[in-house]
Amino acid sequence: MSDAVLKLVDVGRVFSQGHEDLLVLDHVALEIAPGEIVALLGQSGSGKSTLLQIAGLLEPPTTGSVWITGVDCSNSNDSKRTEVRRNQIGFVYQFHHLLPEFSALENVMMPNLIAGVPKSLAREKGTKLLTRMGLQDRLSHRPAKLSGGEQQRVAIARALANDPVLLLADEPTGNLDEQTAELVFQQFLDLVRDQNVGALVATHNTELAARMDRVIHVRDHHLIEDESSIS
Repeated sequence: MSDAVLKLVDVGRVFSQGHEDLLVLDHVALEIAPGEIVALLGQSGSGKSTLLQIAGLLEPPTTGSVWITGVDCSNSNDSKRTEVRRNQIGFVYQFHHLLPEFSALENVMMPNLIAGVPKSLAREKGTKLLTRMGLQDRLSHRPAKLSGGEQQRVAIARALANDPVLLLADEPTGNLDEQTAELVFQQFLDLVRDQNVGALVATHNTELAARMDRVIHVRDHHLIEDESSIS
């Protein structure tokens, strides 16, 4: 296999609804290289979130295979998939899902602590990430004391805490006003590129999509590449 951080090979997904089968994805193929940021566009219900779930090993494909850094994870057991998600994949959602009883820094430290990283190193890494996101004065603030944009920046920093090779984001600025979304998205792009992370970002925002390296559309159960985004 290639050195792609993510490779989907002939992936299909069918959901059973009563006596009927609902086709969501059909013969999907995709590769994302290290440091490449790919936009995923599609109408609501087109299968964007399902594709992200499959790429993140949260949901199995009905057919095909999912490769992370050259390893076929399609038939891995729950323990192995959890290990890959913890060590190699970061997730950012439209809603930040921060733990309300912990500070911004503690939220970012959490993935490192779960992975067994010493507390002092987790604190150092978390501080650097939050500072990089412009939140050096908000380290001790709990989520309720942060603005929506600040909360989402903490969530982005948390997703990158374990140095993932792949970042999956589902409408990461979809819950923010236009001005805040612009600021947060630019910081998101800068940090992901600085860390050479491959990223797949589902969005409805065509202007934001155009600033990524490639644009992929989910249409009629397939992936179609935007030719204007191919260099």
